[in-house]
Amino acid sequence: MYGDYWFNSEPVPITALRGTPVLLFFWDYSCGSSLHALPYVRGWNGRYRDHGLTVVGIHAPRFSFGLDPQNVQKAIARLGVTFPVVMDNNLLIWSRYDIRAWPTLCIVDRSGFVRYMQEGEGGYLAAEREMQMLLLEGNLMEDLPDLLEPMHEEDRPGALCYKGSPEVFTGYVRGTIGNVEGSAPESRSLFHDPELYLDGRVYLDGAWLSRRDSLLFDAEAQAQGQLIVPYVGLEVVGVFGREGDRALEVTVEQDDRSLSRRNKGDDVRVGADGKSVLMVDEPRLYSVVKNTEHGSHVLRLRTTEGKLAAYSFKFVPGVIPVAVSSN
Repeated sequence: MYGDYWFNSEPVPITALRGTPVLLFFWDYSCGSSLHALPYVRGWNGRYRDHGLTVVGIHAPRFSFGLDPQNVQKAIARLGVTFPVVMDNNLLIWSRYDIRAWPTLCIVDRSGFVRYMQEGEGGYLAAEREMQMLLLEGNLMEDLPDLLEPMHEEDRPGALCYKGSPEVFTGYVRGTIGNVEGSAPESRSLFHDPELYLDGRVYLDGAWLSRRDSLLFDAEAQAQGQLIVPYVGLEVVGVFGREGDRALEVTVEQDDRSLSRRNKGDDVRVGADGKSVLMVDEPRLYSVVKNTEHGSHVLRLRTTEGKLAAYSFKFVPGVIPVAVSSN
């Protein structure tokens, strides 16, 4: 398990970890589901490191910018990751453990056998119980802390969520463009807003270049580019990047209105003029919208400068309120 680059540790072969329980966290720093799970992994590392648990993050990139160790190193620092992380750029470790989804929790016992695997979000309570059981196998008298409380409402036992829109990708490998013009790989095409949208697609206006894993707007080719994203959900996060040294200003509107301080995402600022703006300064996941209620909306992002790359959009569903009888 040497990988490409290591952070927070010297390279460690998996055989050197025999004799201790190991949590392998397969993730990507620009994946919304991975970032949803990350606080639990950070918490487990802090709680159980001194009890004998070893946590190793395996960074398996979803997009081309995730191959750059400088991008990953900056993300690790920003996200407060202190456990060892290895870059698995060629997905060799990913393939060895037959991983199929981001994130995946893989718990290995002292003998090197996989005892528990959780693909995707959820399963945090069961994963922590498995970790505690493996730690107690080494010392039945171990005084372990209480299980972590759920960190998100949707993680609470019995929580039900509304049905939201599926994650939408761009680029000609996995992307779905709703415009009738279509696009050709590695070619720039001129798109027009159809003003009629279907869920699960991205619509374009302006000249956009279709790349393998993204769409690129170049202000030198046309004055304005626009992304239109219909969705059903509570929150929206998007993966964006930029080419060049200057941060790009992206105007954000929902249902033809600027976002307010009540429904803007963490990475959007609302100016004195009421305009809501997203500043794209590095390739990563950005929090765009945080509505107060689950619903159906149309999101518009406009840019008039530089080179903006759009990779994906993920929509977080709302939790269904449960009426509890007081009788």
